Formats: sequence, structure tokens, C-alpha cells
Amino acid sequence: MNKVLARWNSLDHATAAREALPCCGSHAWATGLASARPVADESSLIETSAAIWQNLPEQAWQEAFDSHPRIGQNHAQTHATDESLRWSAQEQRALLTDDHAAKLALEAANRLYEQRFGRIFIICAIGKTSAEILTTLQARMQNDAATELHEAAEQQRQITQLRLHHWLESK
Repeated sequence: MNKVLARWNSLDHATAAREALPCCGSHAWATGLASARPVADESSLIETSAAIWQNLPEQAWQEAFDSHPRIGQNHAQTHATDESLRWSAQEQRALLTDDHAAKLALEAANRLYEQRFGRIFIICAIGKTSAEILTTLQARMQNDAATELHEAAEQQRQITQLRLHHWLESK
């Protein structure tokens, strides 16, 4: 068994939830994941995480969304752990560009998205360029509110999966 997972399985409930929180940003998700212990392996952790995420209410999804910085920025809207912000910076590394026009276009598109949907744009940004993200953002602006909420939730699920993997390898 992975040594991080073995240690996490042995923690008290509150500490286990707190340690998992940076992977998602939703307290309900972290509490649910801690309640599902013991978890045997990474595959089981990923499956359990996804099942918990899918069954959370919209406000728990929103809490996770709010823990992310806007694309191209490094501060979250509300709460975020230091570890979560470090992971966001790593995930958005490809967006670091000297192209001022691309940065401005993303900022403008982010504002339009927030006005339309009432939350920041969530995308699993790892390995994507600012042009790819801008294209995706513009396409998702065509979604109705319910479709877009579920697309954002799917993107958050992907981010959480990557972060869980990173978490298990990081300690």
C-alpha cells in the first residue's frame, strides 16, 4: 500500500479530511472521503472520490470552484489552502506567457463567463495553452446553465483526480 495512503487511513477523521481538502476544496467532499476510509489503493481512492463528488449538492461543488484562482491568476476567490494554490500554479504553468494580448483576452473572457454563470471558469488546465483554454472557454459560453454546471463539475473531478495522484506521490 502507498505509504501516504496508509498513514492517511490511520489518521483521525478531522485530520484526514483536512489533509485531503487541498485536492478538491469542498469540505463536504473531504469529509465524505475521510468517512470512506480505509481505502486500499490509489484506484479505490479515485473511484471513491468520484462517487462522493458526483453525489454532492451544488453548494459543495461551488465551494470547490471557489477554492481555485481564476485562470491566469494565483489567488482564489475565497478559501484555499497553500498546497491547493501551489498545485493550481503548477497546473497553469503552460499559461505563463509573455503574450500580453493572450492574458488580456483570457481576463476579458473570464469576466464574461463570471457574469453569465456567476462563478469562475473551471478547467483542468494542466498541459493546455492559453489559446486552447480561451477556445474552450468561448465554446462553453454557449452552454445553458445546467449543462455548464455539470461541465464545470466534470472539470473539477478531473482536477481532483490529478491532485489525489500528486498527493499520494508528494510525501
